Amino acid sequence: MNKHSVPESDSSPVDLPLVVLIVSLDGTMTATIDGAEYAPGPGEAAWTRASFPEIIDHAGADRTRAIRVEVHEVDGSTFTEVLAAKPRRPAPEPEVPEPVVESRAARRRRQVEPVLVEITGDGFVPGEDISCALILTRADAAPDGTASAMLDTNQLTAGADGTLLLVGHVSGRVVTRSLA
Repeated sequence: MNKHSVPESDSSPVDLPLVVLIVSLDGTMTATIDGAEYAPGPGEAAWTRASFPEIIDHAGADRTRAIRVEVHEVDGSTFTEVLAAKPRRPAPEPEVPEPVVESRAARRRRQVEPVLVEITGDGFVPGEDISCALILTRADAAPDGTASAMLDTNQLTAGADGTLLLVGHVSGRVVTRSLA
């Protein structure tokens, strides 16, 4: 024979605070919590419909307890509602940052402020494309045959000897400049 056991019930009564709100003709309200008058704070105006959340939060211990609310309107109608407590959320666990794996290229990009160096040269064909070696950028020659290129020294590799070139694609002109 299979017996089903019914757990013994806790004989303690349910404690559900009762909030009674009575609305007056002028829109003000009186509030009682478990039969005791709950008045607005000193210097505050009478309760109004806008005070409803404040009264509910007080009676429900900031919504940690369920409460029963009765609203008695001027026309004689009554509304009753049981407002449940908000579910308790567990405290958030502290976030542990993921270790950041940074590439060599990213480390190079993150280096100090750029230091710009201007390299100039002449003898180029007007309007020709000019390459700047270590082919980091391209430039055009000015109408008088001169060219300029701006370089970020952070782009230079660790093994560079500090020599930079301007190379004209049409003229074949090569201008060499040293950073040292």
